[in-house]
Amino acid sequence: MSKYKFRFLFLLLIIGCKSENTLYDIVIKNGIIYDGTGDKSYKSNIAIKGDKIAYLGNYKNLNGKKIINAEGKAVSPGFINMLSWGYNSLLKDGRSLSDLKQGVTLEVFGEGTSPGPKGIPDEKEYISFSKSMDSLVNKGVSTNIASFIGAATLRINTIGYENRLATNQELDEMRTSVEKAMKEGALGIGSSLIYAPGDYADTNELIELSKVASKYGGMYISHMRNEDNKVLEALEELIQISREANIPSEIYHLKASRKANWHLLDSIIKRVEIARKNGLKITADMYTYNASSTGLTGVIPTWVQEGGHRAWINRMKKPKQRKKLINDIRKELNQQPPSGILMVGFKKDSMSNIYLGKTIEEAAKMRNQTPENAIIDLIIEDDSRIQCIYFSMSEENIRKKIQIPWLSFCSDAGSYSDITKDFKTHPRAFGSFARVLGKYSRDEKLISLEEAIRKLSGLPAKNLGLKKRGFLKKGYYADIVIFDPLKISDKATFNKPLQYADGVNHVFVNGEQVIENGNHTGKFPGKFVKGRGAEIN
Repeated sequence: MSKYKFRFLFLLLIIGCKSENTLYDIVIKNGIIYDGTGDKSYKSNIAIKGDKIAYLGNYKNLNGKKIINAEGKAVSPGFINMLSWGYNSLLKDGRSLSDLKQGVTLEVFGEGTSPGPKGIPDEKEYISFSKSMDSLVNKGVSTNIASFIGAATLRINTIGYENRLATNQELDEMRTSVEKAMKEGALGIGSSLIYAPGDYADTNELIELSKVASKYGGMYISHMRNEDNKVLEALEELIQISREANIPSEIYHLKASRKANWHLLDSIIKRVEIARKNGLKITADMYTYNASSTGLTGVIPTWVQEGGHRAWINRMKKPKQRKKLINDIRKELNQQPPSGILMVGFKKDSMSNIYLGKTIEEAAKMRNQTPENAIIDLIIEDDSRIQCIYFSMSEENIRKKIQIPWLSFCSDAGSYSDITKDFKTHPRAFGSFARVLGKYSRDEKLISLEEAIRKLSGLPAKNLGLKKRGFLKKGYYADIVIFDPLKISDKATFNKPLQYADGVNHVFVNGEQVIENGNHTGKFPGKFVKGRGAEIN
């Protein structure tokens, strides 16, 4: 026996003895490991001590305070929801069951608007970015949370709802706010450019804010300025921002919306590929449904919304503005038929009792109005934007997007835990991630399970620059999912959206078990996961 072989065997013996003598908090045995890299799965054991993975290997005699036999089950890193609107719903109920039951262990906020900052610095009512995030953690949340700083939030704090360019002084104030938030742990800048007042910002404003975020290792993410007939122009703006600010950028929920524009997806993908070959870090995410969800703002131009909600409502009541608005809405409905707009959320019970689950076409007939007039009057009567579902995307395009290697996944929804309350929402809140693993990977075999898990964990973690998350590796945080690859599936539908996904057995967040045999454990170990700027500070 050579001395090198002897040393190797001796090392294995030492490792084995150490593993045998260590009492771990949790041992997961005999699972099929999908480590988040996309590499081929393998059978192995994992041990957790504290909030980290302490051992990953084939040693069989591991000692644990709790032992879980994962025979026949997939063991993977926790999934990352790249676009979550869960902040407010988690403040009400921190269990996050609609996401946890799909394996999500990190919620990412900040598309356009963010939990903070709120108000003007140095004033009593001011709430910093970090304080808004810490308040959710302190209240108790079962998933980890992270956030971009919203470009629209910065505008509201500095300019209000005025439709104009920022002055040099205002731009300086916004830059200062970005720098402060980045040092506090923001992931970067998030814009949503189809909504007011976010779309009042010009390209230069977004470049200047992104330059600050770039200094602190941040990212620029954007619901682009257009998703239908001008989507390629909107993409060029994102690429310009990425190039001039020297910042990685992500297209939030990539799509070519409305049937006449479905063919543009190929051009979008080709243009991103060219930008990536030229050295730009451009990525994207998506939800796995052929319908989007937003307010009736989806067919209402932003000019009418200047000044905020009350000004918007009052403006629609004036005959001259109403006439112009009707013409603008009609143009939108030529591309997005009123039969494909489903109303699912109202402010007033009196409105919900009549129109919940009705399309704009159905409501207009009930009211004996044109769809354009019905939209305006419904908004005025409910005193809200009215949440809707828009059936506007192609299933063929969804399948095509899922196979893109630089694309990850999101819900673009809240995270809900009380389904005893009768409310409507988009099924993506309950099924977007399980749908990737079940329908598209297992059943339709569009991508391998290894690749699906990479796109749900390792890829977004790498894009966000997260340390020690997104992969199953020794020393990494124990955000772990155990699920049955034969059973994992989404149950939510557009008619019955309040249905949890099936097939997730156990979920761990920072080493603590939050889902056990499909049930919530009552634990709230979620942390505020900070961006690189917090380390640079």
